[in-house]
Amino acid sequence: MTVLQKKDVNPIEHLAPEDVELIGKELDEIRQGVIDTRGEADARYIRRVIDVHRKIELGSRAVLLASGFPPAWVLGTIGLSVAKILENMEIGHNILHGQWDWMRDPKIHSTTWEWDMASPAEQWKHSHNELHHTYTNVVGKDNDLGYGIMRVDEDQPWQPWHLGQPLWSFVNACFFEYGIAAYDLELAGNLATKERRSNPQFRADARAVLRKIGRQVRKDYLVHPLLSGPNFLSTLAANFVANLVRNLWSNSVILCGHFPEGVETFEKKSIDGETRGEWYLRQMLGSANISGSAAMHVMTGNLSHQIEHHLFPDLPSNRYAQIAPKIRDLFDRYGLNYHTAPLPKQVASAWHKIIRLSLPNGWLEKTNRRNLPSQLVTLYRVTTGKPKVRRRLLKEMAAA
Repeated sequence: MTVLQKKDVNPIEHLAPEDVELIGKELDEIRQGVIDTRGEADARYIRRVIDVHRKIELGSRAVLLASGFPPAWVLGTIGLSVAKILENMEIGHNILHGQWDWMRDPKIHSTTWEWDMASPAEQWKHSHNELHHTYTNVVGKDNDLGYGIMRVDEDQPWQPWHLGQPLWSFVNACFFEYGIAAYDLELAGNLATKERRSNPQFRADARAVLRKIGRQVRKDYLVHPLLSGPNFLSTLAANFVANLVRNLWSNSVILCGHFPEGVETFEKKSIDGETRGEWYLRQMLGSANISGSAAMHVMTGNLSHQIEHHLFPDLPSNRYAQIAPKIRDLFDRYGLNYHTAPLPKQVASAWHKIIRLSLPNGWLEKTNRRNLPSQLVTLYRVTTGKPKVRRRLLKEMAAA
């Protein structure tokens, strides 16, 4: 398996094929141990979370009927933000992964649940469950790598338009649910040609997205504000802020799990003939965790245990904390880096990578206060030069 990120030392060079398969067997045993012990306690957990979410949402929306009163606006907006995060992360994301299908409850099942997001559940399940979790961090196969708008690996050719990457990454974070809907729809690719634009499946999917967005907009920006009567505008603003907070939070959690410095990416050819053990190893190297409190884990949908989630995406999320010590012990015994850090550190690392890769390879590392003017001149020449000039300058910069 070839790691794409440029490193002096391959992090799995010391592993023999036998080691990789032993890792796979140990992980299968951990997985089976959870499956064998799923039961009423787990079912009570998800039902309790759903109940708490609904009470927080209904209570917050009731408080916002008096949103013209500033304390009510603040309290209602905070509550609605928390409710939306809970529904999106710990409830919707995990139900749609099939984590609770074993309960056989038609109301809490991946085939019936529709979440409070712009993207229809069925489209998200295809792009996320079937593609992302199968081809995790494989450049050219995993569309979650940069969502098609970011350069996330040194081996991806740099182009001048990548300089805007930090800006549109931030805009995407603010309107994350709509970015995900466009991504699930493969909007850019499907709009690229007349043939793809007229494809019946694309047109049907696009209509489904528009219907879903319409329902979301009516609920948050028309019905609820109208119920507030004279407080229409303040309630509308509260809903907008709650959606913004939810989008920024979910985007940050996703970035922390996939984009910090040190998370590995892989070549397409590295998965040819991939064994079960090698698939597990790719999940281990291609994910990062967030350390923190139990409350923080719930608010991230337990995606703070991103490593455990990528290893076992369909196990109940409340079990990830339980098996995390076993997973970490496995990493330690086989000399692998269990990538975990507090939320602020992981967010900073992810954004450092976004900014670093918006620039030509090595430019940021080789720039300091003394050579900044000359480096800016070089960057300008690379950005404005013709392709032949750009290739020459990029080659010179990489060799320097």
